[in-house]
Amino acid sequence: MKINTFRAFKSRNYRLYFGGQSVSLIGTWMQKTAVSWVVFSLTHSTFMLGVSLFASQFPSFLLSLWGGVVSDRYNRYKVLLATQVASMIQASALTLLIFLSHYNVWEILGLSVVLGTINAFDVPARQALVYEMINDKDDLPNALALNSSMVNLSRIIGPGIAGFVLEYAGDGFCFMSNALSFIAVIGSLLMMKLPPYQPKARTKNAFGELKEGLSYVKKTPSIGFVVLMIGLVSLFVLPYNTLIPYFARIVFKGNATTFGVIDSAIGFGAFIGALYLASLKTGSNLKLVLAINTLILGAGLVLFSHQHIYLIALLFAMITGFGMMSQNAISNTLIQTIVEPSMRGRVISLYVTVFFGMQPLGGLLVGSVSKLIGTPDTILLEGIAGVIIGLIHYRYLRKEKLKSRQNVMAHEEAEVQAQKT
Repeated sequence: MKINTFRAFKSRNYRLYFGGQSVSLIGTWMQKTAVSWVVFSLTHSTFMLGVSLFASQFPSFLLSLWGGVVSDRYNRYKVLLATQVASMIQASALTLLIFLSHYNVWEILGLSVVLGTINAFDVPARQALVYEMINDKDDLPNALALNSSMVNLSRIIGPGIAGFVLEYAGDGFCFMSNALSFIAVIGSLLMMKLPPYQPKARTKNAFGELKEGLSYVKKTPSIGFVVLMIGLVSLFVLPYNTLIPYFARIVFKGNATTFGVIDSAIGFGAFIGALYLASLKTGSNLKLVLAINTLILGAGLVLFSHQHIYLIALLFAMITGFGMMSQNAISNTLIQTIVEPSMRGRVISLYVTVFFGMQPLGGLLVGSVSKLIGTPDTILLEGIAGVIIGLIHYRYLRKEKLKSRQNVMAHEEAEVQAQKT
């Protein structure tokens, strides 16, 4: 692997961020795995798995636009520090609830709503702050790709540990591990040395700034297209992960460890994909890579949907993870490298709104469809949807390339005519 793969580590603040988040995200994935397993164990319902996803992400859909306004209006560093402390409190409350042994599915879903609300303000501030952590702004795409590798490496480790802990120690220890993991990220934030915060003059109120951000995206088609594509994938394809407990328990006759291994296989594929992205040369055609990886995501789901041989299913899960990783990583990179710094928080918040907003709606959709046609056929349909979206994306890029070529030819012809006259 080329040393350029890790060039963003030249920035001290980013190294601290990466280290703290790496520990915290393992705890986050342990909690996500435990919540899905507990909900399915309590209800034995794939529909309730969709409800669980809806509860954790729909608040982000409702509030992320305002989270972006907050990120642009106030000190992003302090906003991020506050959301991390709040997330630690949420994980501690969930731990206490489980250890008291008097809980039902609605209490768990209620705390998931709390976490979704926190994330609405956390994600825009965190994503926008990465830009400020990087000394050389040319390293930003590399930093965002490394972020994805960090997320997906934690997805390999977290669910695997969670499956073991669920089986041998109990779900409460998964939630407690997540609560403790926030010590690392809070500590890393406190150790950072960022430039002094310079308050900006405000000529508009919060609603006016929100309207300004939406208008900016409308006038920037390159950003609007990326947001549209991630919205379609988030609605029709990415909610497949809500149905994984069904495959672990029903298809492969397994337990919590089986669930953790499947989730880790998806994470391993995504991690490989993230390292591949981080090693791409500056100037690579990320839009084309995104289109191809969307096709890979869809194909992986089609192959996984009706596979009954466990080891082969894990291979297809890795292929799915490889394609899935690009949806967030490349979309985020494309937006962050195009957007104006003053609009960064608001544009990212719109992206987060679409990304997190469509998934819970999709979770309810796939949960309902799975009750009608069965879970394997639902995953098959999601895979087909992924292939179709990838083809639409590829066709759009072909037309964009053709249009660009025509514009160049028209410009050259105009120059020739001008020289003749």
